[in-house]
Amino acid sequence: MAAVWRNWSGLQRAAPATVFRPVEETGIVAAVREAGVRGWNLRPIGAGHSFTPLCVTDGAQIDLSGHAGIVAVDGGRATVRAGTTIRALGPLLRAKGLNLANQGDIDAQAIAGAVGTGTHGTGIRFGCLSSLVSGFRLVTATGEVVDADAAGDPDLFQAGRVSLGVLGVFSTLTLDCPPAYSLREESRVRPLDAVATEFPEIAAAHDHAEFFWFPMADQVVVKTLDHTGDAPSGGRRRRAVKAMVLENGAIWTMGRLSRLMPGLTAPLCRLSAALGGGGVHVDHAERVFPSPRWVRFNEMEYAVPAEQGMDCIAEIRKWFRRTGTRIYFPIEFRRVAADDIWLSPFHGRDSATIAVHRFAGEDFTAYFEAMAAIFANHRGRPHWGKLHFLKRADLTRLYPEWERFAALRCRLDPKGLFLNDHLRAIFEG
Repeated sequence: MAAVWRNWSGLQRAAPATVFRPVEETGIVAAVREAGVRGWNLRPIGAGHSFTPLCVTDGAQIDLSGHAGIVAVDGGRATVRAGTTIRALGPLLRAKGLNLANQGDIDAQAIAGAVGTGTHGTGIRFGCLSSLVSGFRLVTATGEVVDADAAGDPDLFQAGRVSLGVLGVFSTLTLDCPPAYSLREESRVRPLDAVATEFPEIAAAHDHAEFFWFPMADQVVVKTLDHTGDAPSGGRRRRAVKAMVLENGAIWTMGRLSRLMPGLTAPLCRLSAALGGGGVHVDHAERVFPSPRWVRFNEMEYAVPAEQGMDCIAEIRKWFRRTGTRIYFPIEFRRVAADDIWLSPFHGRDSATIAVHRFAGEDFTAYFEAMAAIFANHRGRPHWGKLHFLKRADLTRLYPEWERFAALRCRLDPKGLFLNDHLRAIFEG
């Protein structure tokens, strides 16, 4: 038996019978075939940034971290190995004169895991990372290697880009990438009531816009990123120290204080919001998108129709006031463009995403259940790598192509090689 595996927050644990660590595609094929012969379920693992039990199994895990790097670049398309982390991919792409068109604020994930769960950044003109994929190679349950793109196998292409690892194991992904660029970042503090009215204009005026709201404060931190031709402004070490002290150390300290002395929660929320603004800097895109995350937490995030985003925030605000619940951790609000990927949370609709958190080790159940009920009021769809309580009956109502995806999954993996208990509840009921 392999050592105990834990995800990043420590919530999910597994004791697999073995862990495969291939460095070439042939090793992925061999691992899939051996797992099938031994009757093991097989789950891919990356950096462990999925909060759901996607990777949990007592069968076999396949760690693709050794299967990394760029395979080829053809114009604005880069083919990369599945285990390449987003953090490593940034400098590799820049050396080829390219960047990812968008990314989230955590860059530790393997590109295959980020794509497979529909991970996203923010911006009304930008889709999730999966929408950047123009093709992929997949090792299916029989050990067959298949190529998929919109022209060659459109069903597999539309299903596979957000597939939770249930159709097979990615070997490579081909990404559409723009020429390398820089970003200008600015953060400012604004009243929540004003932002609730202004945010559509803010989002339209900037390439990327989001806000962070400490739920017991009446102000939010609005963060914007814009493409720029300006040279990097320097001060990277100073910003790193600020991130360590203010964005991580202060949040950890204030979070601990709020747990020890709940009466301080509201003033600590107001203080954190007030300290969140200020500063403009310019740097290469791959250095601006991510933020260091040393404080560990568990997270739930849902995508609601864009036009319902602020109504959802208003309902959450009313819930806090009505229940008197005291929670110190910011709620994150982002915008994501629609796509046509079958199981994407953004399928067929421009969306607002709302993420709620609790510190690792805290009981999140009551809070997340209350938030899930509010998201349901607004036809919310869950981020696949973040906590939710939905089963197949719920999901078939939320995803128009659910049954089509399920039929394709059964055809590619009739014995459920790539399913674990969590996924079986989702796909088999």
